[in-house]
Amino acid sequence: MAEIPKAYESQAVETKWYSFWQEHDCFTADPARVSDKRPGYSIVIPPPNVTGVLHMGHVLNNTIQDILARKARMDGKEVLWLPGTDHAGIATQSVVERKLIKEGAMRHRDELGREQLLEHIWEWKEKHGGIIIEQLKKLGASCDWSRLRFTMDEEYTQCVQRVFVDLYEKGLIYRGKRMVNWCPKSLTALSDEEVIMKEQNSQLFYFKVQVVEEPGTWLEIATTRPETIPGDTAIAVNPKDPRYGHLIGKHAIRPLPIENQAHLPIVADEHIDIEFGTGVLKVTPAHDKADFEIGQRHGVEALEVIAADGKMNDLAGTELAGLDRFEARKAASAKLDELGALIKTEDYKNNVGFSERADVPIEPRLSEQWFLKYPSQQEARDCVANGSMKFYPERWSKTYDYWMGGLQDWCISRQLWWGHRIPVWYRGEEIHCGLEAPEGEGWEQDPDVLDTWCSSWLWPFATMGWPDDTETLKKFYPTTDLVTGPDIIFFWVARMIMAGYEWKGDLPFRNVYFTGIIRDKKGRKMSKSLGNSPDPLELIAKYGADALRFGTMRSAPQGLDVLFDEKDVELGRNFCNKLWNACRFRQLQGGEIEGEINPALLTSDDKWIMRRLDQAIREVTAAFKAYRFTDATGALYRFFW
Repeated sequence: MAEIPKAYESQAVETKWYSFWQEHDCFTADPARVSDKRPGYSIVIPPPNVTGVLHMGHVLNNTIQDILARKARMDGKEVLWLPGTDHAGIATQSVVERKLIKEGAMRHRDELGREQLLEHIWEWKEKHGGIIIEQLKKLGASCDWSRLRFTMDEEYTQCVQRVFVDLYEKGLIYRGKRMVNWCPKSLTALSDEEVIMKEQNSQLFYFKVQVVEEPGTWLEIATTRPETIPGDTAIAVNPKDPRYGHLIGKHAIRPLPIENQAHLPIVADEHIDIEFGTGVLKVTPAHDKADFEIGQRHGVEALEVIAADGKMNDLAGTELAGLDRFEARKAASAKLDELGALIKTEDYKNNVGFSERADVPIEPRLSEQWFLKYPSQQEARDCVANGSMKFYPERWSKTYDYWMGGLQDWCISRQLWWGHRIPVWYRGEEIHCGLEAPEGEGWEQDPDVLDTWCSSWLWPFATMGWPDDTETLKKFYPTTDLVTGPDIIFFWVARMIMAGYEWKGDLPFRNVYFTGIIRDKKGRKMSKSLGNSPDPLELIAKYGADALRFGTMRSAPQGLDVLFDEKDVELGRNFCNKLWNACRFRQLQGGEIEGEINPALLTSDDKWIMRRLDQAIREVTAAFKAYRFTDATGALYRFFW
């Protein structure tokens, strides 16, 4: 055996052994090796975006996955840790569009056209899409890299299209006009996950409207959006509010637009907050989700006054038409003041939804989109409730059940070019949905693509060869564990469970471990603006991957956020040094390593350390069984230090 070097050089050691593991296929899973004596263990990586670079959240999540995979190998199991990346529709398209605009190659994607832009995006993906994978290798992730998947691989795309057609034929996919999150800059519908709430310094505008049947009687209304007054089609009050009960069923005069001061019905709705503003609500069904529901309950018209690009249309009136929505806000306020209808304005803090990628306020908007009625809802809800699937920490099962109890149809279409194109074709009034384009001339394919989650909800089985009944699926599905963040418990976890039951007739994983959020040592969420988000690659270069992993897990108790402190990584490096020096010390002692221990030769010191070892093994084993990785880390540290 070669002599262990005196100094522990993490870069050299980690590079040497990771290369050795890869060269000897130590991470490669073979379904043929799975047996009663060698059971299968599988876990799929939450696919990072191809636009992504390694951050501390990735370190936490993938370290836990690696612990689970390596522990399963130690236990004699055949392990499949399946890696891959997500095409990240709007994120990737936005990155490439900004690049092309900066280079002067285009001003808007329409100048290039669909095919040319897609060529640029594929080129970018081939050049940059593998960066996050190489960084995960640097972290030491023991994935089966021979099985690397991408959500727009040809085989994966076929799975996505097959699922769409299947749901369409079952009557679970339909096209309709519903309220969606709309980005007026990217000109696409957005999922709730792509909307970031930001606190804003806004204004509350108080204005008055006159009751038609009682001249001289005025209702005072508070709103943050006077620009949408031309789209108001009702006035709502709470039937339990004694101030307004006598006015229910009457009408009020809408002040804008000046050329069309319509008479709006005053309706009673129990959802009106008596305490907010004046207790009187202007109802704009086409531009507010809550108002849309009120409009549906009372059968009032949805009048669109804001166009897709965020500018006011002709229905907003001559004073506002053509103005940007925020310019129109000022103009509407000024017009109300001119009419004597503006009572006052107040400073007001409120949370406003922003497009995560375009960084502009989203617009709640009625839009013609494709929607999905969720399949296998009851099975997906029951499997967690009856304990067939375990959540760690268990409290997240209540959050999951709450979400599952209030499912609404999923808007699955996006007005983008990068993604899985919807397999629907039109010719006049004819509609064809299928895996192949219909025969004959005059057919045009739907221009929209599917929400990114429409591919990732199939991840556990689509990556293993479905719809074919492959050996990989037979031996490794359902998967054993899933490690993810609680912020996507509905967007991803719940949807994967429903998909698993719908197309495989079983749950997709047995256990779900929810990580906490990585924060700095002061408890603040990490962000570039605060300068408190360390670069994991710099930490690896400085301390080593093992040190980073150990330090991160030392401060990651189950169910709690991680208060990251670089001193923990330094402690991890010192612990690695301790292990290294102990091994080197033993080597320097010389002599053969005994295969069995003779109890008769044990000294009191020997027995003491063996009792300590036995206790450490018990603690670590129990901690692993309960998914308490910080406890396992602590037990190892206490024993060896």
